Amino acid sequence: MKYSILTLFPNIIKSYISESIIKKALEREKIELEIIDIRDFTKLPHNQVDEYQFGGGRGMVLMCDPVVSAIESVKTENSIVVLTSPQGKTWNQNIAKSFATQYNHIIIVCGHYEGFDERILKYIDVEISIGDYVLTGGELPSLIMLDSITRILPGVINTESHEQESFENNLLDYPVYTKPHDYRGDKVPEVLLSGHHANIQKWRDEQQLISTFNKRPDLIDESKLNKIQIQLLENLRKSKGDK
Repeated sequence: MKYSILTLFPNIIKSYISESIIKKALEREKIELEIIDIRDFTKLPHNQVDEYQFGGGRGMVLMCDPVVSAIESVKTENSIVVLTSPQGKTWNQNIAKSFATQYNHIIIVCGHYEGFDERILKYIDVEISIGDYVLTGGELPSLIMLDSITRILPGVINTESHEQESFENNLLDYPVYTKPHDYRGDKVPEVLLSGHHANIQKWRDEQQLISTFNKRPDLIDESKLNKIQIQLLENLRKSKGDK
């Protein structure tokens, strides 16, 4: 997988990729990453890439030419061009999985300031948002995309690790515990100490559903639940008074 991140602040990206999973993925050559400074493509003095908007309004807007030129400098027929934008599709695990399996080269354009010239959208394949709020720039969203895609690529981390995480089956992850067994009177559930793998798995399946029901009921897809989970869901709803 190759990433090209187009940004006004390269050091933000450089700092993040020098640590943890992304660093290891780069060292193992599981991914390739280039950081493109949009300012390198401006033809104006003082590296100017933004300008006041026509019609008036607050804030500076990214101009077309430096952004489009930066895109064209790295784009190939196999690239997908993504713009980070609060107006885009909300990023989630399913989209991350689709990007990981469908594309070999992802170009991420980090939006900034009060927006961008609307004509830039003609050179964009998809707009992506990480939530219904506004950030100073698109660097954080670009890193979220980079991280969430990379960690599910083959050979980056243990496959079982990400297959059992939250959202992989429309359920949140089950609770996990480590030493000590008893922390200030709060003990690890006995089933986890039993060594009985079937009972442990049953407990984990139940806890996933309970956690999702309590924290993110909007995620639950009953068509993906087994019979035991469906019965548990009915009991949870009855106990809460839901119909």
